[in-house]
Amino acid sequence: MHVKLLIPQTVPTHIISGFLGAGKTTLLQHLLSQKPENEVWAVLMNEFGQIGIDQQLLPQQQGYQVKELLGGCLCCSSQLPLHIALARLLTETQPDRLFIEPTGLGHPAQLVEQLTEPHWQSSLNMRALITVLDGSRLHEEAWVQQNLYEDQLKAAQIVVVSHGDQMSGTDEKALEKLQEEYQAYSQSWFKTANGELALDAIDHPHLVTSRILQPLLMQQKTFVSAQEPIPEIKQLPYHYVESSQGYHVAGWKMPRRWIFDFDSLFELLCNQSNWLRIKAIFNTSQGWMIFNFNPEQFNYKTGQANTDSRIEIITSQLGNWLDFEKQLMACRLDEQNT
Repeated sequence: MHVKLLIPQTVPTHIISGFLGAGKTTLLQHLLSQKPENEVWAVLMNEFGQIGIDQQLLPQQQGYQVKELLGGCLCCSSQLPLHIALARLLTETQPDRLFIEPTGLGHPAQLVEQLTEPHWQSSLNMRALITVLDGSRLHEEAWVQQNLYEDQLKAAQIVVVSHGDQMSGTDEKALEKLQEEYQAYSQSWFKTANGELALDAIDHPHLVTSRILQPLLMQQKTFVSAQEPIPEIKQLPYHYVESSQGYHVAGWKMPRRWIFDFDSLFELLCNQSNWLRIKAIFNTSQGWMIFNFNPEQFNYKTGQANTDSRIEIITSQLGNWLDFEKQLMACRLDEQNT
């Protein structure tokens, strides 16, 4: 008598993120329509409110299992509701493929961080993270420059531009500019109409980005001198550098209570060299200011108060980030009080 051993297989898992109204559910509907008859697919949806709507838009016939997680954001709220909902869905459904659609107010990078923890590695086979953006709204500057929108786009391995058939000439130019701006992130871009995209186009392994949040470089010197390992941290302020496809991204995030002298800060940014892009938002002596520099234009404008001050510099070669950080900290007006 032969006994067949059933070896548990990890479930291909796709995260479909995107800002509010970008077209995530429409894309998900089309992807679900490609399910083979002999497979069971599952969907975990997260709505910020307490009333579920999106679930009613998805297939309810045999072979699909849809579960909603209502209230809050599964990306950044307590992990327990997510872990419970996901564990139940996997146990009860035993799906061949899983799709997760977080709320448009979510930070997908945090969700990926949760789902790539050792606890889930025997259950989930994370696929390329997808961010959907509305191509017909790329001309709206206030829309595309929101910090949450940018966070979702930077986290993406695959960018799906929805409403491609409704894009104006201004939208097309904005898309070209956006692709150039995010070239350091090695993304694949797809323009779609009505969410029509083949599953094969997005079914690629998740690539781990080596972003480690560490203390400011000036503080790291104390660990080096003491021959101690530099710790990874979660709280502000922190610094990180990540590299991909010959590009380097250096970033800093700092508490909102830190106030920078606008003139000194602007002069520092203008004096930088060998960069491809500088994007920042700072609490300054002239209020909150947004900087968006490319080699052709040095743009800045007033902005709304943010949860933190932040800057990212994209280059094609590693810079002297310690020297830059020292000059950046010298622009602070409140240093003597902190």
